[in-house]
Amino acid sequence: MKPPLRGFLNYVGEILMQYVKLGNTGIEVSRLCFGGLIIGPLQANLPTAKGADVITKAMELGVNFVDTAELYETYGHIRQAIRKTGKKPVIATKSYAYDTDGAISSLEKARKELDVDIIDIFLLHEQESRHTLRGHREALEYFMEAKEKGIIRAVGVSTHNVEVVEACSEMPEIDIIHPIVNRQGIGIGDGSIEDMLAAVKKSYDNGKGIYSMKPLGGGNLLGSYADSMDFVLNLPFIHSVAVGMQSVEEVIMNACVFEGKEVPGEII
Repeated sequence: MKPPLRGFLNYVGEILMQYVKLGNTGIEVSRLCFGGLIIGPLQANLPTAKGADVITKAMELGVNFVDTAELYETYGHIRQAIRKTGKKPVIATKSYAYDTDGAISSLEKARKELDVDIIDIFLLHEQESRHTLRGHREALEYFMEAKEKGIIRAVGVSTHNVEVVEACSEMPEIDIIHPIVNRQGIGIGDGSIEDMLAAVKKSYDNGKGIYSMKPLGGGNLLGSYADSMDFVLNLPFIHSVAVGMQSVEEVIMNACVFEGKEVPGEII
């Protein structure tokens, strides 16, 4: 007879999470990154306390990397999880800021609402092309200045487009790239999954920190969860994978999968 769910909650707390350095940044993160979009008002809209509980469980299982964005409105959830655990994870956030004023506002908003002095990773959100990168250059330069002052540890971009990954692979000022990667290429704006993987590998080889997004194609690949996760986990040029999770059970399931452990039937 299998033990009840509560027993599994305690058991999987013994999972030994894997950690890697994000490219040349020196920032060490768990292979599993907590994707913060889903718990916020744009999707599941969990109350702050409940969302914090989900993040807390992830941290208890060794996840030390949380991805969010100004748009997601989940700073409060993360702040409460930090207060509850007494530990600060590596936090990556993003902004659509394109000029200095916008960049200042976004950075200070993140620091205030997360109640932290230093933002580990600050990304230009959802860059679409080389033209978009040029249009956001002023904001990027401010984030670079903040990095020099020690307020930000690493700067970079998030993108759904191969062109952006390719361009950033050769930009020394870009430390981190957060691209969309899934086995069917769902959501890639300008090419195939093969094109994206080639650009990601080039960036990885050039020392960029790579943490990918949407391994399940925004939920479209849930029916092939195991194959989809195997695909991203077997790519040697991705340091970490951001997975959106909205419940303690989803956290446990993904933690087990990332560590190659059997997922308890009750969790599934």
